[in-house]
Order: sequence, then C-alpha cells, then structure tokens
Amino acid sequence: MGLLWTLIIGFLYAEIAVVICLVFPIGSPRKWDRFFKSNFLSKLSKKAQAYFIIVMSVLLLLLLDAFLEMRKYSNEEYRTVDPRLNSKMPQNTRLFRAQRNFYVSGFAIFLMLVIRRLVTLISIQASLLTDMDSLLQQKPVLNQIGTGRNRKLVHTD
Repeated sequence: MGLLWTLIIGFLYAEIAVVICLVFPIGSPRKWDRFFKSNFLSKLSKKAQAYFIIVMSVLLLLLLDAFLEMRKYSNEEYRTVDPRLNSKMPQNTRLFRAQRNFYVSGFAIFLMLVIRRLVTLISIQASLLTDMDSLLQQKPVLNQIGTGRNRKLVHTD
C-alpha cells in the first residue's frame, strides 16, 4: 500500500473514532456544544468550510482515480488469456487494490458528511435544551400571570 492510501486509511480510522464518540452518549449535548465553541475550534471553524471543501475535493479525486483504476484492471482487453494461475495473479491483485481504494475513499467521503451532520444536530440539540431550560425557569412566573388573568375573567362574568 502506498503512503497516500496509508494516510487515507488513517484518516478513515480517525473519522470512525470521531463518529463513535459523537454517537455514543459520552457527554451531554451541552458539553459537546461547549467543546465545539471552544477557542481552538472557534478559530478553526472560521475556515472550516474551506477545509471541508479541500478535503472533500481530494477525497473525490482519489475516488475517481480508484474508479478509473478499477475500470482499467477489470477491462476484458487488459486480461490475459493464459490459463495458468500465475499469469492472472498480478492483474487480480491490482484489481483488488483498486477496489479496496475505491471503497476506502468512498467510505471516508460518507463519514465526513455524517460527521458534519452529527455536529450540526448536536449543536441544535444543545440550543434547544438551553431554550427549554429558560422556559422551565420562566414557568412559575408565567403560571402566576396566567392564574391572575383567569381570576379577572372569572370575576368579570
């Protein structure tokens, strides 16, 4: 395996670890939201869209390259007609590597989109929890206002 594909597989393993951390209830949504809004990540998030586009374009180029390699090695013209097993082995090995690279790059693209969506959903959930807490704190005051209005309506009838 080449250095480039070793880096891509390392990136894929890191993505899997991030997805596992985001999906399992390791921390509350508020803690994740504080982590996402920390100083380091807030500086990084200013250019997050550019980083996302760059990484996605590199992964898409690698996906296209792997697809073209798959087509090249699965083409019937490229296959040898020799019935011996030794003559087909290098070509089958190249085809296997091209397919592996295709699946690795495709899964890395998919997990990038999943991570982006998970971060968005966790941030939305944290803001909704904050809104719910503020409403629950205002509930006694709103109940008093509501009962006062009900008393006035009862006495005016």
